[in-house]
Amino acid sequence: MNKHDFPKIHFYDQDFVDIYDKTWNWLSDYWIIPGSGETSPDGLFIYPVNGKYILDQAEAIFSSFFLVYSNKNYPANKNIDYFYERQEENGAIRWKYDTQTDKPLTSKENPEGVGLPLFAWAEFNLYHKNANKKRIKEVMPKLQKYIDWINRTFKQQNGLYSVPPESSTMFNSPRKGTFYPIDFNACMAINAAHMSALGDILNDKELSFQYKKMYFSLKTRINSLMWDENTGFYHDLDKNEQRLPQKTIAGFWPLLAELPNSDRAETLISHLKNPKTFGTDHPFPTLSADSPDFKESGDGFKGSVVAPFNFMIIKGLEKYQHYEFARECAIRHLYYVLEGLSPADSKQKGELYEAYLPCKEGPATCKSDPEFPRKRFLHSIGLSTVALMIENVIGLSISLPRKTVDWIIPNLEIMGIEKLSLKRNLVTILSNKSPRGWEIQMESEKLYYFTINILGQSKKTLPIPSGKCSMLIDKIL
Repeated sequence: MNKHDFPKIHFYDQDFVDIYDKTWNWLSDYWIIPGSGETSPDGLFIYPVNGKYILDQAEAIFSSFFLVYSNKNYPANKNIDYFYERQEENGAIRWKYDTQTDKPLTSKENPEGVGLPLFAWAEFNLYHKNANKKRIKEVMPKLQKYIDWINRTFKQQNGLYSVPPESSTMFNSPRKGTFYPIDFNACMAINAAHMSALGDILNDKELSFQYKKMYFSLKTRINSLMWDENTGFYHDLDKNEQRLPQKTIAGFWPLLAELPNSDRAETLISHLKNPKTFGTDHPFPTLSADSPDFKESGDGFKGSVVAPFNFMIIKGLEKYQHYEFARECAIRHLYYVLEGLSPADSKQKGELYEAYLPCKEGPATCKSDPEFPRKRFLHSIGLSTVALMIENVIGLSISLPRKTVDWIIPNLEIMGIEKLSLKRNLVTILSNKSPRGWEIQMESEKLYYFTINILGQSKKTLPIPSGKCSMLIDKIL
């Protein structure tokens, strides 16, 4: 295996850098070979609970979004491939597996074991970080079979999908009566949009068109049935297509799916700034703060702040060019994560947690599940400490096949990344204040196109040659 150091980040707040470094250092404890229980990068990314090694579909998909930055020390696709390898004849892939028996785990709430259908979203992201077109060709038949199984099993006559709301992993979210969950339907739209994009990458016009059509038909149905003008929100539906009153964090998945038009998107985003609904001190609670079921203790999914949902919202904000607000939310969230790691009260032991309190510092709790929140649960918290750190705090967006690096920042600060390995190319981008003004130093083994976008000021794209170079911002903008 090609061993590199992990990419180094630079940021003016050293605590952010430390938590990023710690995440990578702790990761090796959770790569386990199920048969022997030994830790090894050749194993699977597993969080053991009571001696059981269970893989969860949502965790496998989400964790790939930060593992792509591990400089190949850990394969981002390993857990996802485990799910593909378990695909059944009928196309089914179940939401959880016991890796010691390779058997699926279902429950009475979710008898088919269906999970959030986001494989194509993850594959699209993997492709932009490794440019491996051959992989898309190989996984495409599995992805198609999987969608066909979902269509046959869960699609209703009105074109929406009926699955248990538990499939979203929000185990005790107050969604009683939900027949058509907003998150699953929006995730099907996200998956269809990315299937279409993967079809384009393969130059398969028919495939691309088929999934584009599926995306638009879902978009129309979700917008006409699940949006509520009065609440300015997307809601779950009951069996009679009536909107249910609760506003859960599931209602923000349509942002990532780019379903709302710009007016609706602004209305939806205003909830993220409203302290009475989702704009709590620690953004964003999993249940609206004005819900009668909201708990300041978090109580599982009745208000806890959980990293994958924050990641989803922040990526949704990017779709509507709310870069500055996305960054502000990422930083606020990370400050609470940092506080959990080194609490102000020195008597308390610091730790990274799966879920946090919405209105003050500290870990969430859950009456019905003493295991919640899991400590040092890197599968999800790595999204905050690594992916959001690189993409939203430092502000870098990288695509290998397009040979592009976009740097979106509200203002110039001393920050950057060093020796990020992209395929066989190591990239360094650092901004510093020199006597001559703001300077960006770069180093790369291959040519790429660099776009610097200082929000509200100026935007410029330049070809960056291989080797070392530096440029003065004043000269180029």
